[in-house]
Amino acid sequence: MNKNMRSYIAPGIIHFMAFPETIKGDGPIVESVLKIAEDDYFDFIEMAWIKDNVQRNEVKSILDTAGMGIGYAAQPRTLLTGLNLNHLDNHERAKAVATIKEGIDEAYELGAKGLGFLSGKWSEESKDEAFEALVESTGEICRYAAGKGDLKIHLEIFDSEIDKCSLIGPVSLAKKFAALLCRDYDNFGLLPDLSHLPLLKESAKESLVPIADYISHTHIGNCVMKDPTMPAYGDQHPRFGFPGSENGVEELAEYLRVLIDIGYLVEGAPKPVSFEVKPFEHESSALVIANAKRALNAAWVVL
Repeated sequence: MNKNMRSYIAPGIIHFMAFPETIKGDGPIVESVLKIAEDDYFDFIEMAWIKDNVQRNEVKSILDTAGMGIGYAAQPRTLLTGLNLNHLDNHERAKAVATIKEGIDEAYELGAKGLGFLSGKWSEESKDEAFEALVESTGEICRYAAGKGDLKIHLEIFDSEIDKCSLIGPVSLAKKFAALLCRDYDNFGLLPDLSHLPLLKESAKESLVPIADYISHTHIGNCVMKDPTMPAYGDQHPRFGFPGSENGVEELAEYLRVLIDIGYLVEGAPKPVSFEVKPFEHESSALVIANAKRALNAAWVVL
């Protein structure tokens, strides 16, 4: 495309994925955030939990100084603890809601504009009950966030059968869920991710067009699904062009093309589009980040 990419996109990156040693809320968080903040390619960063208050304050100061937009990723809070927002046991479900509320508090502390989370595991025989439980949990989360400010709540759509095995899920269920939540909460939206489309066996058009009215944020990345014995199999977010993977420049371009066609990406009103990429084996974070930037630049040219 001949038009300036930055008139459509504010490039972002998910910090804890690019630097996986920080995913548990500790480690070299400040140092790695500084590396991203010093790179003016990025206008937006998504942070997860930061367990140390001093580190959290340092990160906020860095991002304020850099003038970066901030999102909060609450996904590790449930993925790493085994908590499930659609658990059929109300006590267990309440624990999951509680940790997301703690994430909301941190998000406001950092100055984030949105918070992403995901649905939990499910079984076919109790799918309807799990759906209702997720509606109740998400409503409670939306109410809590709205009571503290204007934080947007994004439900990220994950695979439903291969890796994370999340309830939401296939586009038909994502649309049904969003229609219910958006009827009552204007701070709710969906977060599709290019990485998850092959795992859901959906094309960009199949995945995005039905939920066009509900998309509030988006991620871009890659996955491996041809063979369970392959490195990075499942929802592991390898770099673009990783051996045996599904997404490269062509797939990224198609994803962006559909986002423009449905009116999500609009010239003159750039929205954050965040890389979710992770180094593997002997790869460095810096090289994987450079790969992602080159992929996005190349995809934009061929749009």
